[in-house]
Amino acid sequence: MIWCVEDDTSIRDIEIYTLSSTGFEARGFEDGTEFWEALKDETPDLVLLDVMLPGMDGVELLTKMRNNPSYADIPVIMATAKGQEYDKIKSLDLGADDYLVKPFGMMEMVSRVKAVLRRCKPKEVAKVLKYKDLTVNIDEHTVNINGERIMLTYKEFELLRIFVSHPGMVYTRDQLFMLVWNTDYMGYSRTLDMHIRTLRQKLGDYGKMIETIRNVGYRWETGNDK
Repeated sequence: MIWCVEDDTSIRDIEIYTLSSTGFEARGFEDGTEFWEALKDETPDLVLLDVMLPGMDGVELLTKMRNNPSYADIPVIMATAKGQEYDKIKSLDLGADDYLVKPFGMMEMVSRVKAVLRRCKPKEVAKVLKYKDLTVNIDEHTVNINGERIMLTYKEFELLRIFVSHPGMVYTRDQLFMLVWNTDYMGYSRTLDMHIRTLRQKLGDYGKMIETIRNVGYRWETGNDK
């Protein structure tokens, strides 16, 4: 189910029509409050979220979703106004999976939706990855340390999955941005650094295993295992 949060009725209706005609189930919401209330009863597969909304705007809603463990993993595509570079960067920094710039074509929207849904499916053959007392369950999309559940956002989980899958391998910033965000758009965004920092904090002592390689990128350090 794809949810479209858009206050312009004509745009919302054509989004729902296009998604429905291309094989998706779709539902529309005209404001953030209605959308947020609906989340309590149902979980969508993806949310197409307009930045400019009455009441709670899209940025506020995205922030609330990423800070709530029940909704943090829901893929979100933000719809930003043409020329609003700040909205795009802010959306990525807050954990948006992709963005569309208005006015956008309906087929572009469908293509972006399909791409994000593909990326959000676990790709690893191994269903469970382990490093000492750290367990990463690919199918369940969960992380445990000494049996205690660690709540990660989708992007944090993907970063950890990549590192633990290939311990010792150095990933450049561009590689990580492409693998996790599926875009080479970096600009002046501190998105990656912010996600690495919060991931380290959430992992506690295991966060020290994410090593910064100066002027290159990051890797999961295994040298202390000897």
